[in-house]
Amino acid sequence: MHKARRALWIVGGVVFVGIGTLGIFVPLLPTVVFYLLAAWCFSNSHPEWAERLYAHPKYGPHLVAWRDRRAISRKGKIAAILTMSLSVAVVWFTAGGWWTLIPLGVLATVGTWIWTRAE
Repeated sequence: MHKARRALWIVGGVVFVGIGTLGIFVPLLPTVVFYLLAAWCFSNSHPEWAERLYAHPKYGPHLVAWRDRRAISRKGKIAAILTMSLSVAVVWFTAGGWWTLIPLGVLATVGTWIWTRAE
């Protein structure tokens, strides 16, 4: 693989790990989604780093379930849909009006997709 391309994949992985780690501390910011993106970047550049994410004691099982079976745990589904629902309520009370249609559309499409994944 070309060195510049590999470097971009590594940088992407590091950025996604950073954002995912920030999600541990910031409400409404997901963690596992960004760790999935990081693992994908690392699998294209530094497979050992991807394996470290898959071996993580807390987040690794979720990453492996997605990698191997495209599965999301029931707890993860509920958390995602509740968070999206909360964002609809926040937008309704802050911006109101037609702005509420944006998170409502995300909830309807992405929420439905998440709920229909295997467990």
